[in-house]
Amino acid sequence: MIKIVKKSEVAGIRATAYRLIAVVGALICSALLMLALGHNPIEVFSNIINGSVMTKYRLIETLRRAIPLIILSLGISVAFKMKFWNIGAEGQLCMGAFGASFFALYFPDLPQIVLLPLMLVAAMICGGIWASIASVLKLKFDTNETLVTLMLNYVAIKWISFLQYNLWRDPEAKGFALIPKFSKNAVLPNVFDLHIGWIIALVFAVIIYILMKHTKLGYEIEVIGENKNTANYAGMNLKKVMLIAVFLSGALCGAAGMIQASGVEFTLNEQISGGMGFTAVITAWLAKLSAPAIIVTSFLFAMLLRGGDFLRVQMQIPSAVSDILQGIILFFVLGSEFFIQYKFVFSRKRAS
Repeated sequence: MIKIVKKSEVAGIRATAYRLIAVVGALICSALLMLALGHNPIEVFSNIINGSVMTKYRLIETLRRAIPLIILSLGISVAFKMKFWNIGAEGQLCMGAFGASFFALYFPDLPQIVLLPLMLVAAMICGGIWASIASVLKLKFDTNETLVTLMLNYVAIKWISFLQYNLWRDPEAKGFALIPKFSKNAVLPNVFDLHIGWIIALVFAVIIYILMKHTKLGYEIEVIGENKNTANYAGMNLKKVMLIAVFLSGALCGAAGMIQASGVEFTLNEQISGGMGFTAVITAWLAKLSAPAIIVTSFLFAMLLRGGDFLRVQMQIPSAVSDILQGIILFFVLGSEFFIQYKFVFSRKRAS
């Protein structure tokens, strides 16, 4: 008879060893996949690195992809810490981009120093409200937040689509369904050849780290996530903490929408999320919801995404291979977390 038993405690060195073994296993499995597809694994891996960081332009493009992943992952981590499974980062990003675009399109002549903060605040409010729909429904009707946040993604995307094809359609786009481009005042300025979203991302990472490690709210979020009965016994207001945490989670995801709209697309469109909300779930989980680790995992995944594009052009490898590589990495790393936390116990049944 086989039982799965939770380990009482795992030494830090052993846990690190498990994770390193998982990374090596993922690399070996990925290499075997490349061989099965008829490609040299060493050439593939070297091209991923070459295509993502080996020139200034490629590094900047990789960082450009990492920025929204970092902010989205930070937002997701806040909700996940409380065991509130927010799978709605895609929709919250879209609604954040919508809030930012409203001010960019209707108040284009405001000074940049006024307009950009206004766009960021609007984006965070819209993203926070969109996420809060799920928390209110959960508190009121005990709904499943995973399903609600997931379904709200499609509602948000359809809303952006409606704006693009109807309400905000640019009459000067020669028949194309496009929303007008932002004015110069609504575009994020560059610092070191990259828009200032990278500074915003690092500031958010520091804030979330301090919030979760050194504030009462962060402590309450963690305690509620660990054991709601303990939180109740300690006199914590579960409803209040949940509403604040989920709003904050959505607000950060909304901020990522503003950065994408203002720093990358310079407009709003229905493809603005690009699946980053779902990728951020992976990066947040791999980072174990730690703000410093989220920066690292988001950058590595951005390398993989950018490198995947390079492989498609350089080696004619389908873009789906990049998704498969992500899946392999996720499978092995999550498998290592299982063996860190649990163990198999074999026992024989005694004859009656």
